[in-house]
Amino acid sequence: MANKENRECLSLRRHRSKVLIIGSGAAGLNAALQLHVRGIEDIIIITESLDGGTSINTGSDKQTYYKIGMNGSAGDSPRAMAAQYLKAGSMHGDLALVEAAVSARAFLNLVNLGVDFPTDEYGQFIGYQTDHDEVGRGSSVGPYTSRDMCRALIAEVLRRGIRIDENRHAARLVWVNEGEERRVVGALAPDESGNLHAYRADHTVFAVGGPGGLYARSVYPAVHIGAIGLALEAGALARGLPECQYGLASTKFRWNVSGTFMQVIPRFVSTDADGVSGEREFLNGYFPRPENAHSMVFLKGYQWPFDAAKLPEGSSLIDILVYIETVEKGRRVFLDFRSNPEGFDFSSLSPEAREYLEKSGALQESPLERLTHMNPGAVELYAAHHIDLSSEMLEIAVCAQHNNGGLAADLWWRSENLKGFYPVGEVNGSHGVARPGGSALNAGQVGGFRIAEILSRCGGDGGFGGVIPDSVDEGDGVFAEAAERPNPAGTEAAFAEAADTELPNSSVIDSVFEEAAADLEGFLGRCRKASVSWKDVRSEIQGRMTRFGAHIRSEQGLKEAVEEARRLKKFLDESGCRAETPRDAVQALRNRHLCLAHLVYLEAMLFQLRGGVGSRGSAMVRGSGGRRIHPDLDEVSWSFREENPAFRDFVLETLWKDDGVQNIWVPVRPLPQTDDWFETAWARYRNGEIYC
Repeated sequence: MANKENRECLSLRRHRSKVLIIGSGAAGLNAALQLHVRGIEDIIIITESLDGGTSINTGSDKQTYYKIGMNGSAGDSPRAMAAQYLKAGSMHGDLALVEAAVSARAFLNLVNLGVDFPTDEYGQFIGYQTDHDEVGRGSSVGPYTSRDMCRALIAEVLRRGIRIDENRHAARLVWVNEGEERRVVGALAPDESGNLHAYRADHTVFAVGGPGGLYARSVYPAVHIGAIGLALEAGALARGLPECQYGLASTKFRWNVSGTFMQVIPRFVSTDADGVSGEREFLNGYFPRPENAHSMVFLKGYQWPFDAAKLPEGSSLIDILVYIETVEKGRRVFLDFRSNPEGFDFSSLSPEAREYLEKSGALQESPLERLTHMNPGAVELYAAHHIDLSSEMLEIAVCAQHNNGGLAADLWWRSENLKGFYPVGEVNGSHGVARPGGSALNAGQVGGFRIAEILSRCGGDGGFGGVIPDSVDEGDGVFAEAAERPNPAGTEAAFAEAADTELPNSSVIDSVFEEAAADLEGFLGRCRKASVSWKDVRSEIQGRMTRFGAHIRSEQGLKEAVEEARRLKKFLDESGCRAETPRDAVQALRNRHLCLAHLVYLEAMLFQLRGGVGSRGSAMVRGSGGRRIHPDLDEVSWSFREENPAFRDFVLETLWKDDGVQNIWVPVRPLPQTDDWFETAWARYRNGEIYC
């Protein structure tokens, strides 16, 4: 066991709180806010940076927030919204109903914090149709909806004095075994100065976002890596891991080219690898007439994610053709907004496309003029990142964008098998095969309300049971100081004795923290002697996921990928990857959990494919004898297995154990039948029956 005298590289510093929140995206911030509102104030948020992560660094043409309907004469209800969530299958009905029922509270909380969602003069929050949506529940404040959410939430969290520790890189969850159950008691997080911070907490909210670091072709911001592997290592049950989402995105600056970027119908141009020579438009040749190609590009606006259900005749053919140009032919693909595509004519577009552009007043001469008219912020967005759409083309590829699956939690956002652990945001696998665009933002906000409610009412998994003494500030100056981000007084005192008798005693918890720290230090000791750099390992992980675990999948490819991932994990465990500085050490530790995560994801994908699910959601499964995608494409390579809809009634659960990955199909929980009689429901609420 390690101790202060024989530590090789990291100085252990200890912290204590009632609730630890890992991550500072919109989901983690709202969890902190809602806990504080309900009187749970002993909170620490740890984060790499308040300016990091997906929520504050991502968006689209007009980034959508999906909410219950709040305008017009068409009625809406939680059950109707939940039914929309469930249409694609493999989503539990109780989770769908919760996300729908709490939608209004979550949305209006953001409005009250100052997020400027638009209304008409009567106060109605006007909606629009987004992908996988039939009734127009989408709303937006422009390209930066989630950024504006984060800024409003950060301001309120700081106003309330909730402690935030930046420059903390979660590297390991710490847990204790309680018989056959396991309880998370905190986390270890190094900083980039060579210190290892031990955060002990009664409850850990896990808000680390999606698996952004797993893919080479990714629209996740480069500053977002994700950390689901930490929870998988701790034994957290996962749900629906193969159900990821992919779509067209720009690569020089990572951004979805959805919505108006497609609806203005730009040119699709491919070039040789140098980006200059061999320029040609390539879509028209795959369609009977140019207007068919142009109308299909328009549809990509609100059918943006690659969707196997939209093959072979639908809009996902566009994604396949881009993939063929970029991956199979080794060419580069660009959007050119400066002039119309070959054969473009407003009058020959599909009625849907023509009517939309006419109603929007978007009949200007060029795609750029139409884009500037409908969504000037989209043009300004690229200009702010040194891309002038009036003078250059925009390079794109099919990129990883979202994980509908993730960790398994119940309707109060409690992990289904780890006590004291609450996954929230994209890392929570609440959605199934497909989800309406913008519903992830809603789900992340809803989760914060649910966690705060269950902890304040009954302590989550058994109640607080007592008061744990507050930490004491030793005043050694280790917390980050920033004039614009005042950090409430913190501490590095020794762990306080827990008064909650339901928690393990302090000596046991101290011991597991020491053992976990020794494990990390042993790994980093191997890394200092390693011959393979952390960058090479990262590149291998990301390259493998993009080649075999993205939107084009095959049984043989996934089988090979799983074998290679197992070999890499064994190599990394035994030899590490070169890390010579504290910053390198952070990256090496990231590789450790990314490597495990990519193995678990690939195993789940292979299990699903071998089970006969077929092509569904945002993944196409290649298979000879299947349905041919296009007569001009090779029949062997470009035939796909159609979906077996029977699997919509099941959810794939995945668990990592020391002896490997376990996968099992479990039946979908149906949409609950609720008692709408007020007096009965009120009595159950008063008596606390809905909570514990």
